[in-house]
Amino acid sequence: MTGGFVEVADRVLVLREPLLAVNVTLVLGEGQALLVDTLSTVGQAVELAEAVRAVTADPLTLVNTHHHFDHCFGNATLAAGGSRPIWAHELAAAALREDPEGLRRQAYAELRDEHPELAAEVTEVEVLVPTHTLRTEVTLDIGGRPVLLRHPGRGHTDADLVVQVPDAEVLIVGDLVEESGPPAFEDSYPLQWPETVAELLRWATPSTVVVPGHGTPVEVDFVRAQHAQLVELAWLIRAGHTGSTPPERVAADAPFPARAALLAARRGYAELDGTI
Repeated sequence: MTGGFVEVADRVLVLREPLLAVNVTLVLGEGQALLVDTLSTVGQAVELAEAVRAVTADPLTLVNTHHHFDHCFGNATLAAGGSRPIWAHELAAAALREDPEGLRRQAYAELRDEHPELAAEVTEVEVLVPTHTLRTEVTLDIGGRPVLLRHPGRGHTDADLVVQVPDAEVLIVGDLVEESGPPAFEDSYPLQWPETVAELLRWATPSTVVVPGHGTPVEVDFVRAQHAQLVELAWLIRAGHTGSTPPERVAADAPFPARAALLAARRGYAELDGTI
């Protein structure tokens, strides 16, 4: 893993894994630290642990922003034999507990064409379930520093967490916001996603640094622009469903690339049909 942690706000540091551009965030308190997301494989997690140790030797609390492989399959390595607590939304923990093999298969299918070596590695990962869960919100004390874990609603998944560091004006938003590519809609709720992003925007100020799940940290204006695209997409899906328009036609008019938009249209139709 090239590079290490870079400070983006007061004692908030971000490391970007180069292969999938996944962000991992380290929040430093007095004698304690918080690590948000744990990457995809044992190898990546070992390198991540080394990068963390280069910054701090303080006890760590872990957070998973959601249950997709690239954000939590490093849990078992980073948890140091189970001595470190891992926080996640209760539905993310349930997904990891109830269907680890299904999540490994899904990760393999996603990676096998473009990243075959990584695909092989994820099939061998021990999927470690978070030890602590929340439904809506909890405040952690990280060495005298309050850090909020908040579930703003359904969006990228049904179990997305936003990590808010109020004293540094930072929002760590997982894959609710994407910078290095379009939003990922495979497990999404496209009709609810706009309101979820609107909710996290209510927690922001003009100075807030937003750390997306993938890509470069962004300003609030970037999030507002992506929110507008999600609003437009949701409107197109509702109108298309009402008019019995094929989802392919909806995707052609959407503000995102064709593959992502088609996934979104099909998921949105499923929302309206009550099948998800």
